[in-house]
Amino acid sequence: MFCPKCGSILVPKKEENKKFLACSCGFKSSKLDAPTLKEVVTKKEKDIEVIDKGELDTLPKTKAICNKCSNKEAYFWLIQTRAGDEPETKFLRCTKCGHTWRDYN
Repeated sequence: MFCPKCGSILVPKKEENKKFLACSCGFKSSKLDAPTLKEVVTKKEKDIEVIDKGELDTLPKTKAICNKCSNKEAYFWLIQTRAGDEPETKFLRCTKCGHTWRDYN
């Protein structure tokens, strides 16, 4: 609430077991509405994008060693999985066995 005289914010005061709203200009109000402050935060979880086998032909290839079959070539794609001020995550998929892993470098 605001003071009708000067427009300042009214602050709650207590004198002799009596509660009221008061202003620095001297205005006092007997109305004591309890203001409530409420904040609702909703967080949306993003799904990690998985590439199907049919879409692999369009992905670029890079030199990377697969941990499963020791193949030296993999498809790769980049996804922003963390906050915007952090680097993207590189996903790699072996061209031979299809094993998928992340590269955080």
